[in-house]
Amino acid sequence: MKDDIWHRDEIESPCVKICVVHPEARLCVGCLRTIDEIGRWSKMTPAERREIMAALPDRAPELTRRRGGRAARLQR
Repeated sequence: MKDDIWHRDEIESPCVKICVVHPEARLCVGCLRTIDEIGRWSKMTPAERREIMAALPDRAPELTRRRGGRAARLQR
């Protein structure tokens, strides 16, 4: 017998509820998606979402730790 109580049709998402856009890479530091990808996520097909999710690990190196103050300005 199928248990319909726990059946859910939520859209798969890499969101980890840390929604901060990196100022240079323009990626969310939590899920690594672009603002455009986040905005279109619910309208994408499952195949489009899986393609983006497969590419996310390769984006992590684009985010460098930000250092404020004089040290950050000197390194640019």
